[in-house]
Amino acid sequence: MTSEFQALKRQDTWTLVPPSNQNLVGCHWVYKLKRNSDGSIARYKAHLVAKGYHQHQGMDYDETFSPVVKPATVRLIISIATQQNWSIKQLDVSNAFLHGLLKETVYMQQPPGFINPKYPNHVCQLQKALYGLKQAPRAWF
Repeated sequence: MTSEFQALKRQDTWTLVPPSNQNLVGCHWVYKLKRNSDGSIARYKAHLVAKGYHQHQGMDYDETFSPVVKPATVRLIISIATQQNWSIKQLDVSNAFLHGLLKETVYMQQPPGFINPKYPNHVCQLQKALYGLKQAPRAWF
């Protein structure tokens, strides 16, 4: 949880602001086990996830649609690349949604276990998208 929280801080995901009468989105931690190919535990992971079901359309978000590539298109491109002897590379973007800037103003409660002792009553004004927000895929796109 600490390393995830530090990554969120490094990305300037939010700024702490005094609470207002705006809608407040909750958040919670989601835990996963990453395993090696033999089934043994490689590491423990924690993700901070916004409770997007607390959001109201028109207030916290407008657009949610994000274009997605169809599997048939991927197969076609791989087929062409193979025929032309092109090299193919794959990549994974770490914390992908944290790179999406939010257009809307969204307020979220401070993460459980990481409440700022100087500002315990402040809320997070999100600058970047978090997993769980309805507009996160659109912001990442």
